[in-house]
Amino acid sequence: MFYEFILLTIGVGFLSSFIKVVKQYEQGVKFTLGRFSGIMQPGLNILIPVIQSWRRVDMRVKAVDVPSQEAITKDNVSVNVNAVLYYRVSDAKDAIIRVEHYGYAVSQLAQTTMRDVVGEVTLDELLSKRDEVSKRIREKVDKATDPWGIKVESVDLKHIELPEEMKRTMAKQAEAERERRAVIIKAEGEVIASQNLAKAAETLAKTQGALHLRTLHSINDISSDQSNTVVFAVPLEILKAFEGYKPKKG
Repeated sequence: MFYEFILLTIGVGFLSSFIKVVKQYEQGVKFTLGRFSGIMQPGLNILIPVIQSWRRVDMRVKAVDVPSQEAITKDNVSVNVNAVLYYRVSDAKDAIIRVEHYGYAVSQLAQTTMRDVVGEVTLDELLSKRDEVSKRIREKVDKATDPWGIKVESVDLKHIELPEEMKRTMAKQAEAERERRAVIIKAEGEVIASQNLAKAAETLAKTQGALHLRTLHSINDISSDQSNTVVFAVPLEILKAFEGYKPKKG
């Protein structure tokens, strides 16, 4: 009985060496005597021990954290930039045969490409057109990794760190811009107010008695507050009314 158990265990182990299980999100690259001989699809696969071997390849999308890189922009500003890159294996055969450790290779390529692309744009373009810069990095990395059987899905710039002196300069520039806008808005308001005042003066001058009525209205508003000192202003219209007046002789 004991010997039967041993023989059964050996038999099961021997058979298991022939059977390989590939998961749904994987593919297997099979080699026969060292030469590529096919792709193993998800499920049970038969493999001849010693003669055949295989490499497991994960076909899911992977995220690569591109570490912070120091780069110099087109206008000679030093910045630190980091990003995240998403890629997947599109051809398991090429990913195993054409490149060693494709994940590490993609990460290194992304770092150098990110520095190159940042060097092609100015600081203003890097800050205001981040999506376009990310797209350019993705296109370059994707083109370079095509022979490796790698498809780059997207690249996102996460953080752009500026030197402290540049931050202070930009803060001063922003403050100056705000002050400039405030001055412009105030000047535009004064222009509109002066135009309205000129129209009002023109209307009062053309309408007989209008200035006198406006004066009486102003006096009424002032007199509502007892703390105010009322100064009567005599309109020119009243003075003109006395022009040519001569008292009658008795």
